[in-house]
Amino acid sequence: MTGQVIPYEVQGSGSGRAVVLHNWFGDRTSFAPMREHLDGERFSYAFVDCRGYGEAIDADGDFTMEEVAGDALAVADRLGWETFSVIGHSMGAKAAQLMLLDAPSRIRSVVGISPVAASGFPLEGEVWELFAGAAKDPGSRRAIIDNTTGGRRDDAWLDAMVSRSMRHSSPAAFRAYLDSWARTDFHERVAGNRTPVLLVVGAHDPALGAEAMRATWLQWYPNAELEVLPDAGHYPPEESPGALAAAIEGFLGR
Repeated sequence: MTGQVIPYEVQGSGSGRAVVLHNWFGDRTSFAPMREHLDGERFSYAFVDCRGYGEAIDADGDFTMEEVAGDALAVADRLGWETFSVIGHSMGAKAAQLMLLDAPSRIRSVVGISPVAASGFPLEGEVWELFAGAAKDPGSRRAIIDNTTGGRRDDAWLDAMVSRSMRHSSPAAFRAYLDSWARTDFHERVAGNRTPVLLVVGAHDPALGAEAMRATWLQWYPNAELEVLPDAGHYPPEESPGALAAAIEGFLGR
């Protein structure tokens, strides 16, 4: 894959390096609560904006997971990082797996946060229409976020999530990425891959929780391990930032 260098921000100066990819609803600022808990002396993190999001909101593109993976590798090249880990939240974890396939000698490990599997995610009928309509409809985005956090968050929290999501993503990119993360399947290409993998999920995520991990990622990655955060749904960087940072750095530190 070949990509272009898209907007990114590096935090930390440590020898443990990781490229960080955001979820479908948020740009790199979605990691802000978690970033307060990271150890910049031990680790260096490159937080990337996918095309159509954040500082790259006006960037043209195909808006596919392949493109995200290629762009992220281009960022690592710009930084001079020969080897590094990849951290991906939700759709970002699907792109992380393509990075692993494209540059296996460079990827030391993968951390998937509420991660979409290589097989995609089954969305049919009215549920598909809800997700597709969320590109332009803030009400649909709110319904999805409310459901995937287990209906546990108050109106102010949900409103803030939706508002930031609408401001920081372009409708065209948002809609196009859906086809790529939900409907493409390359799980046969990753089956048996021995790269170390950490899966961090929220106990209150009805879609991509522990059961989904056991049916997908844990079937295909023999060196994968699972950690469940008791106070989170689908958005651990914002729901349980301290616990998530501890899980990630405990894993990367090994």
